[in-house]
Amino acid sequence: MFPWAIGDPDPKPGRSLTPSAPLGQLDDREWLVQGRGAQPLPPPLEPLGEPGEQRSRPPFMQHSVPPMTEAAARRALLSFVASRCCYGSRAAGELAIRRLRQLGTYRYRLETFSESRLSEWAFEPFTKPGAAGPPGDAPLDPWDVEVGPPPLFQGQTRRCRVPGSALVRDCHRCHGHGRSKCGVCHGAGRTRCVTCKGSRRRLKQQKRCQLCSGTGRKRCNTCSGRGSKTCATCQGEKKVQHFKQLVIRWKNNVFEFVSEHHLNFPRELLSKVSGENIFKDENVVVYPIIDFPDPEISLASQRAIAEHSAVFATSSRILRQRQTIELIPITEVHYQYSGKPYLYYIYGLENEVHALDYPERCCCSCTIV
Repeated sequence: MFPWAIGDPDPKPGRSLTPSAPLGQLDDREWLVQGRGAQPLPPPLEPLGEPGEQRSRPPFMQHSVPPMTEAAARRALLSFVASRCCYGSRAAGELAIRRLRQLGTYRYRLETFSESRLSEWAFEPFTKPGAAGPPGDAPLDPWDVEVGPPPLFQGQTRRCRVPGSALVRDCHRCHGHGRSKCGVCHGAGRTRCVTCKGSRRRLKQQKRCQLCSGTGRKRCNTCSGRGSKTCATCQGEKKVQHFKQLVIRWKNNVFEFVSEHHLNFPRELLSKVSGENIFKDENVVVYPIIDFPDPEISLASQRAIAEHSAVFATSSRILRQRQTIELIPITEVHYQYSGKPYLYYIYGLENEVHALDYPERCCCSCTIV
């Protein structure tokens, strides 16, 4: 049976359901309040480590910008032109490369893998009367319910019930009868004839309607004339079992910073490519980088760790952190075609191209990348 949360009058799978009236006190535990939503659960306070406990940090790897040759630069441009419907390939094949200016920029990334928990009341039809025993121990604290996390740094959402929280009550929709009034005939068992519209005679013929035998009404097809139908909330079982449900969300929260490169080049393009990994630090918590050759990266690390600690430590449980630094190669290619100077960029280990003013293109809606 699919459990439904409390909050909406239509008990469909995946929907919430609001009782027509508050159910009252659930033993000595909690009120099931009409319209109550999921309640955030602050994590238990756990020490994440003291600054004095700094571990030995992995060393920065020796790095340099991968070399770019004229042949590789031309191949990258030809591949870029082939992927654009309105770019001609003749210029890419005939242009004269004058200078390759090889640069690099750093990308710092902090990933904080966190777990948060919400608590909500849910219910399902009670189909096992023999399973209803006397109240047991108090339900576990929501943060004491053991749930295995997904692979590290991969987001996921799961739902599970809190052991010991189940309570059986009469169905709040049908008041324990197992059936509810039909919403089509409103309990009458009969509806207006669709042929004669209740007039008892066929229109324009003044003959008695054959479908309803001249009564103007016919048996309701929805409830088969009974005036009621099986309660959709308890599915005819007359009772429902209420229980606390945990909504557990694992999320990989990412902070990313790219150092200034002082080029006529959109910085957002760099988020789509990879670079050479020159530093990686992973643990329950990581500490700020303070001695990287580019001061911008050290400042970004300090800011990122402070922000993630302030935002996530009080609302969720931090399971793991990982910080990395990548060197993203950028090559500025100066070339000539038909006696005029031009420029394009090759960036990332994938050798993606950003062409500012490619000379051979027609007028259409292609986007320059």
